Amino acid sequence: MRHTYLNSLFFYISFLCFATCVMAQNTSSYWQQHVDYTMKVDMNVENFQYTGTQKLIYTNNSPDQITRVYYHLYFNAFQPGSEMDMRLQNIADPDRRMTTKDKKSRIASLTETEIGYLHPISLKQDGTDVKFNEEGTILVVDLAKAIPAGGKTTFDMEFKGQVPVHIRRAGRNNKDGVALSMSQWYPKLAEYDFEGWHADPYIAREFHGVWGNFDVKLTIDKNYIVGGTGYLQNPQEIGHGYQAPGTKLKKQKRKKFTWHFKAPMVHDFMWAADPEYVHDTLQMENGTTLHFLYKNDSIYRDTWKKVQPLTEKAMVFFNKNIGEYPYKQYSVIQGGDGGMEYAMGTLITGGDKPGSVIGTMIHELAHSWFQHVLATNEAKHEWMDEGFTSFVSALCSNEIREQNKENPFEGSYKGYYSLAKSGKEQPQSTHADRYDSNTPYGISAYSKGAIFLSQLGYVIGQDKLMETIRKYYADFKFKHPVPNDIKRTAEKVSGIELDWYLTDWTQTTNTIDYGIKTVVADGRKTQINLERIGLMPMPIDLLVVYNDDSQETFYAPLRMMRGEKENPYPQIKRTVIEDWPWANPSYNFSVDRPIEDIKAIMIDPSQLMADVDQENNIWQPTPVSKN
Repeated sequence: MRHTYLNSLFFYISFLCFATCVMAQNTSSYWQQHVDYTMKVDMNVENFQYTGTQKLIYTNNSPDQITRVYYHLYFNAFQPGSEMDMRLQNIADPDRRMTTKDKKSRIASLTETEIGYLHPISLKQDGTDVKFNEEGTILVVDLAKAIPAGGKTTFDMEFKGQVPVHIRRAGRNNKDGVALSMSQWYPKLAEYDFEGWHADPYIAREFHGVWGNFDVKLTIDKNYIVGGTGYLQNPQEIGHGYQAPGTKLKKQKRKKFTWHFKAPMVHDFMWAADPEYVHDTLQMENGTTLHFLYKNDSIYRDTWKKVQPLTEKAMVFFNKNIGEYPYKQYSVIQGGDGGMEYAMGTLITGGDKPGSVIGTMIHELAHSWFQHVLATNEAKHEWMDEGFTSFVSALCSNEIREQNKENPFEGSYKGYYSLAKSGKEQPQSTHADRYDSNTPYGISAYSKGAIFLSQLGYVIGQDKLMETIRKYYADFKFKHPVPNDIKRTAEKVSGIELDWYLTDWTQTTNTIDYGIKTVVADGRKTQINLERIGLMPMPIDLLVVYNDDSQETFYAPLRMMRGEKENPYPQIKRTVIEDWPWANPSYNFSVDRPIEDIKAIMIDPSQLMADVDQENNIWQPTPVSKN
């Protein structure tokens, strides 16, 4: 409920960017594993089958001896009877992209030539055969010899695969007509960290990977144009818009070209290919080259031309507000299935409406910071990736698309309120595969995850929030941050204790609900009684508007914060009142003005506090009857 006399109060957010260099925190006790992949792959574009070899040097930086390792074999999910298929058949609201019009699993009806598979043919450890067993999308490998703490070992694998009909993220001949969208296509070593192994089966959610270097040689029909992760090493042989201007290409009489890519310090490798791709490039001033690959079709051409300058603007925005993009290239590729982020690039639907494609591009590009440089485990902490990405992409869209929204996160709040009131919410700490249905997962990851940051700005101040984001990126890039890391960063920046915030917001379904219970005259003063109805604690900003249109704010810090934020409304007088202990359900204070002078009182004029019932957040005097 909005009131005209409050509309003049601007939704005050000053997202400041700090250029001050911040020192990385002491991470002497932190460790992470490392991989070096060298792969050679030969793709048959007639039957969509491929063979490959993989040399993987695994460095065990853990303090543990390792006797077993696990690989992900993602393409095995696209087979009738797989765990992904079973989940589709039993979840209440299956993904429409993965089901027929009558909500039946598309995987269940795949034939032998349509399924996906990824099978190791042989596997050696340091030259010795090892025992391995496929268990759905996970390969279990018992080592020939243990890898000691600090040790290295080399795995040599031969494998074969078949690209599935495009159902989700990866596949062939999708609805946009793209021949090959190749993500999750290779045997990928699972992550091992301080929590142990993360060998999660592929059921449809997103990913976790080991940091490392990739050297990939892809042999494919010479008419196919390829884009994806990494830097092309042989552009003078390949051409297709990758060669330097004026470069004379080497003549090739072979039916296939071998594309050679290298990608340093990434945790995934994606590529896509189609014989009808248009390949455009845009060179940014900071040295980053943007690649755009899309179908040469009138439906898409105009849209993709409009996408290109806005991609550059978005890259500049994220560099400024989060931190510098660390790679020298990024590819926006028409992949035909919504949008999905990968190292150095994204696969997105082509679309005939520029606005939709641009919005998707901005969101997926933002993932390059919050997933492909800050490599959070998306199976356990998906909200840290999807939510933070949603937050910063909303800010970006509001600026570079000149949307001029008073609250860029309004959609996230609406989504969260609908979930919180539905009775179907589960804590954000729920494993991504273990949500009861897709809707609670989506709102929890995207909407509630975005509010974690926007509301954190309400708690510590918007300038401190943006400083927190920049320091978080600087301290944890090329690592695997966990929820406590963003909380501790915010605490160090703001000087405010935030354990209560992380706990209640992410590990419970406690809701925020504060209200103005009574406003009563007290001589020449006014007594205001506030109440806490919900279980989740919050500090309170209270706006008082007087009949002469002057305004005043009152700030009641939460006692367990052990600190105060700066005045978010410096143009308005603020009075800091006594801390509110959470256990007290009510809170009283007085205003040094008679009740007759007060036009309205409002809790949280910024509307950044996710109060599930805002009807009791505003008080107005009862009109006096003239009869």
